Amino acid sequence: MTSALVLLNPFAGGGRAAKLEEAIRTRIRTDHPGARLVATAHTEEALSLIEESEEHARIVLVGGDGTVNRMLPALVRRERSVGLVPLGTGNDVARAIGVHAMPWPDALAHAISAPAVAIDAGVVTLGDREVPFLSSCTCGFDSSVALRALRGPRWLRGRSRYVLATLRELVALRHWNLVVHCEGQALRAGAALFASALNTPTFGSGIPAQPAARIDDGQLDLLIAGRVARLGAMALLPRLLRGRHLDDARVHSQRATAIEIDAAPDVPVAVDGEFLGCAAHVLIDVLPASLHIVRGHGAA
Repeated sequence: MTSALVLLNPFAGGGRAAKLEEAIRTRIRTDHPGARLVATAHTEEALSLIEESEEHARIVLVGGDGTVNRMLPALVRRERSVGLVPLGTGNDVARAIGVHAMPWPDALAHAISAPAVAIDAGVVTLGDREVPFLSSCTCGFDSSVALRALRGPRWLRGRSRYVLATLRELVALRHWNLVVHCEGQALRAGAALFASALNTPTFGSGIPAQPAARIDDGQLDLLIAGRVARLGAMALLPRLLRGRHLDDARVHSQRATAIEIDAAPDVPVAVDGEFLGCAAHVLIDVLPASLHIVRGHGAA
């Protein structure tokens, strides 16, 4: 590594990253003179900076899952190594790579100087649109929760924000008729609450949806919940929060490299907590060893 480009998303963590900008700038000036900090609120500008960065530059992202997701197309395409300073709301990528609990000065130093290793990403195809993801691609209930979380109170952060969004979505509980194929083989068909593909053990700010998922095994972990009444969903939620939902007869889990979902009506889709819209046909594929990232101790 010859240099580091540190990209700070001022909106990350409900504005928390912006409040730390000067402190981060000072720390870089004194401890990491080879690094350059740019605070940008515009995705296009940040993507251009990555595209124009030196061939061996380390890209350090200051933000959360949404920040990582928006930069992912350029990071995968340019084959840049990546470090993460977790200052977002969800931070499920940070949990998976073992840097979630680091104070930001330690995370910054680690992100700039520690070696990077290969991990998987995923990609979802909606019509002629391809969107990569690093943590999760959700279809159905989870995506509706993600949209509510994005629109939720700015003062509420972390898991509490997602729990509130989940409770609100339970009030308007919906199901979709989903036909799911894995590697071209029919898996399940019928009414479902959601069908989600995870690359990390957690989503929704630490909810352990797939505790055994690995970010470097060349596979995605598919999670499907069938028809669940409102009271049943409310009873299932506490088990989901503790990672004890996988033995429920209405929940199906399977590892796969290619997933195809047909939905009626159109199902809401989100990646890494970012809402994409609704679609009748969804293709989800793994991108094995497509990104090099700095991992910490205790990485999943």
